[in-house]
Amino acid sequence: YAIGKKVGNAVVRNRIRRRLRPIIVDEAPHLAPGIYLVGVKNDQAARISHDKLDDDLRTTLAAASRAAR
Repeated sequence: YAIGKKVGNAVVRNRIRRRLRPIIVDEAPHLAPGIYLVGVKNDQAARISHDKLDDDLRTTLAAASRAAR
C-alpha cells in the first residue's frame, strides 16, 4: 500500500496499514496478477468502522481485478 505523509503522522499511517493488511491478505488469492498497490489519500481509513473499510476495500480490489483482466 502507498500511504503518503499527507495522510497523517506515523501513528495514523501505521494504524491504516494494520487495518488494511488482513483484508488484503484475505483477498490476495482472488486478485488478478499485477494488482498490488492500494493508495490511501486521507486519514478516513483510520477512523471508519472495520465493516465499512472492509466493504470499501473489497469493492475497490474487485473492480481493479476485473479491469486488469
